[in-house]
Amino acid sequence: MILYGRSVIVNDGNVEKALRKFKKKIQNCGLLLELRERETYVKPTTMKKTKKSLAKKRWKRYLQSQQLPPRMY
Repeated sequence: MILYGRSVIVNDGNVEKALRKFKKKIQNCGLLLELRERETYVKPTTMKKTKKSLAKKRWKRYLQSQQLPPRMY
């Protein structure tokens, strides 16, 4: 099996193995994610709100990880 760019050449009729390799290549390059994002239009204000809320979540998670565990008696 030889790999070129985003294509896969099938050797010895082993289509299943080639298909697995192809799916992995497409997933690693981020093509499916980009296609899903382009399916619908998202207004810039909505995009800004979601990014801000995700940043808040990350910050809360970071603060939670920096706290000491409760004292056990």
